[in-house]
Amino acid sequence: MIQSIFIANRGEIALRIARTARRLGLHVCSAFSSADAGLPHLRLCHRALELPGDPARVYLDISSIVAAAKKLKAEAVHPGYGFLAENEDFAAAVQDAGMKFLGPTPDQIVALGDKVQARKAAERAGVPTVPGKSEAMPDAAAALATAQAIGFPVLLKAAGGGGGRGMRVVDDVAHLADAFNRATAEAKAAFDDPRVFIEKYVARARHVEIQILGDGHGQAVWLGERECSVQRRHQKLIEESPAPALPLEVTEKMGTLAAKMAAAVNYRGAGTMEFIVPFGGREFYFIEMNTRLQVEHPVTELCTGLDLVEEQIAVANGGFSKRLQAARGKGPGVSSDSVARRGHAIEARIIAEDPEANFRPSCGQMDLVSWPAGPGVRVDSWAEAGLSVSPYYDSLLGKVVAWGSDRAEAIARLDLALLETSIHPIRSTAAFLRRVIASEPFRSGAYDTGLLTQLKLAPPAVLAPELAALIAAETQLQTARVDTLGPRFESRELSAWVRSARS
Repeated sequence: MIQSIFIANRGEIALRIARTARRLGLHVCSAFSSADAGLPHLRLCHRALELPGDPARVYLDISSIVAAAKKLKAEAVHPGYGFLAENEDFAAAVQDAGMKFLGPTPDQIVALGDKVQARKAAERAGVPTVPGKSEAMPDAAAALATAQAIGFPVLLKAAGGGGGRGMRVVDDVAHLADAFNRATAEAKAAFDDPRVFIEKYVARARHVEIQILGDGHGQAVWLGERECSVQRRHQKLIEESPAPALPLEVTEKMGTLAAKMAAAVNYRGAGTMEFIVPFGGREFYFIEMNTRLQVEHPVTELCTGLDLVEEQIAVANGGFSKRLQAARGKGPGVSSDSVARRGHAIEARIIAEDPEANFRPSCGQMDLVSWPAGPGVRVDSWAEAGLSVSPYYDSLLGKVVAWGSDRAEAIARLDLALLETSIHPIRSTAAFLRRVIASEPFRSGAYDTGLLTQLKLAPPAVLAPELAALIAAETQLQTARVDTLGPRFESRELSAWVRSARS
């Protein structure tokens, strides 16, 4: 049984992993760059080492990370997400060093983390894929021939990574060659892998994903779907579960096929299969698999009552947790490859960007940081007053998640939680996302990945620094901070003048 765990990551995911590990009584250790010496997850580590070198590169140095884990006598390594989380060489290096990798095997990362190979695996499992070609394009000429065969518009996609990098929509022949060259260059820079393949571009589509968990021995379960269609340049901003206005039979078929595909390869650990659903239709197409924990996993946890990091550790110890085993097949309409779910959860990503300046990154010290609390509200974040947003890493400050007995209650709770989120002088997406969830298309649930381009959102009111300071001070005084993984259920009310000023 695993007794000690090394966290090979930083920020909010490192803190989230550390909380579960400490709750399970595990020894927790990690490593950090010179830019991250003050991050809160380090306070939960029993031991941590500073990694020498360029802060922008140290978390990508496999030999350095593995050496640190060995020096700290870790028995298992959790990769979090980003950085080396879907790197088969890192997984292999961890195993070769005698430690357990809390994720899939290196072979599974190759087979499913690579988008071209994942398409082939989906086809073998009978999962529908987007019309296209399941092989990388050797050059622009081959890409043009494929595009003409399947018909414009097409989507160029990096084979070795995601997050919107290496993706280009091409509407006609004239722009194909330039788009191909740009996509391959971006894929090379982001993933050190220039391969690009082509799929048919579905203009109006929803982005729906299935959370799966495999025990590594031929069993796999799906833990519900997540709607991820609120996106900017292929980057998700809001996620919710269940997916609104999507027929139950569609999600059940999607989930059943996802579990079947994972079981067929003896998948080990947590993973997410992503699909596009043409708007208003009942068909769906597999697009890729993420062989790791997802940023948006909290909405699944709030709807299932499961802790996905705990499940990853349980699988590494030999199988599903007792809690998951008890939840399988329980309840009306719940099959043995799924678990019962309750209520509705929505997550908003709070990112250090200025929406009123074309989402320009916002870096520097945070003088005031106040996160919300209340019934059904969960916050996963690393951001605290006095810490700085670094230019070296992803600009995600945290996630504000709200659960309700139904979607309307979840939206109402999230709206109040975003209202109570204060980060100064750093600009963030909190106020912008509050306006998104207030829009009619979002409220109705009838939206697709083009939602943000369709909305005409008025600029938010900007608070004077003095007023912002007073609001943050009152919020912090009235909040009983609880350092737990799950939702904070403290009840509180802000004064009338604060509500008026922030509305």
